[in-house]
Amino acid sequence: MRAAHAVAVGLAAALVPLAGCARADTPAPAGPATTRQPGVEVTLVTSGGIAGLTDTITVRPDGTWTKTDRAGTARDGRLAAPDLDRLRQLAADPRLLAESAVTVPATMCADAFSYRLTVGPTSVGYVDCPPQATPPAATAEVVGLLTRATG
Repeated sequence: MRAAHAVAVGLAAALVPLAGCARADTPAPAGPATTRQPGVEVTLVTSGGIAGLTDTITVRPDGTWTKTDRAGTARDGRLAAPDLDRLRQLAADPRLLAESAVTVPATMCADAFSYRLTVGPTSVGYVDCPPQATPPAATAEVVGLLTRATG
């Protein structure tokens, strides 16, 4: 419990400096209301499978992303506003901290995909091996979002 609390405090401390970045004299954007939370860099490394892939997706706080495959080929893009808002919500979700504190036993799956997600100072991962364990919910949601949004 203390470790999870310490990680939560650390993540909060990392996000606080970003909170003052908005200007008070800037008008609010028109359109539907969204939850604006400060961003942090998010990195997802997907590896494994029969082909032995290794893909790295890095999303910067402004929503721009780079996806690099094992050959070093990179593609760039920008998350759509709803995806960036959802990513920011998930990055601040306390479940990520709790999931990072769980010790996951080694898997016996062959050719399974492994996911390693780093959100600011927090790192959590899992192996997609359904018979052995259910993926951590918040982590799996971020993995799904990034995989879909970056093609």
